[in-house]
Amino acid sequence: MEKAEIIERLIKEAGYSSRRQFAEMIGIPPTTLNSMLNRGLGKASIDNVLKVCKGLGITVEELEEMANQGYEDKGFKNQYILRESSKPYTTSKLELPLYGDIAAGALATVEPVTKDNVEYIKLPKILLGKYANCKNLFALKVNGESMNKIIPNGSYVACKPIEFDELKDDDIVVFSHDNEYSMKRFRRDEENRLLIFSPESTDRKYHDIVIPYDTMNDLKIYAKVIWYAVTLD
Repeated sequence: MEKAEIIERLIKEAGYSSRRQFAEMIGIPPTTLNSMLNRGLGKASIDNVLKVCKGLGITVEELEEMANQGYEDKGFKNQYILRESSKPYTTSKLELPLYGDIAAGALATVEPVTKDNVEYIKLPKILLGKYANCKNLFALKVNGESMNKIIPNGSYVACKPIEFDELKDDDIVVFSHDNEYSMKRFRRDEENRLLIFSPESTDRKYHDIVIPYDTMNDLKIYAKVIWYAVTLD
């Protein structure tokens, strides 16, 4: 049996619902895993092969032995399942600094966070998808109702720092204007040369924040929201 076929079977037997889920758990792009399994492991980097084996609880040598001697015939399947069932399930985590509250309502001033008072939260990497290996993520607690259709008051968000020219329409961004901060849905109006930051709220009192191109000097984009968590009533 080919090594790629063995890995495919082990992924399923380990309980993963898809290749993508397994790839995100071990921290490699799903496209990379697809290439490894579709084309074989011969051209895959040793680092990626090691990550796959480690995620499945086997060594590269054991994978080689399975391929040479037979996964089914030599009882490797039962050995693998027995060994996996005796190990506690663990998942790697990222520790994100929690930079206080961000207003999801009117623009508000954010109290500065220093090295002495910063808190941290831990998130399983599997929840962060393609951002699982980013080193500069940070967390905020949402204070306000202007994004409550998506991100209710009191939610926690994970954010990725981003430059203005990297922004895409419909990104949810953390930004400041005139040294005050907010979180809104972003889009460009090229025809009228406007930047528009829109609420998504059940409360109609919230309105777009519109910034003309020629008054962008006071605008600062800090990050885009890549993940959020909500506690349900």
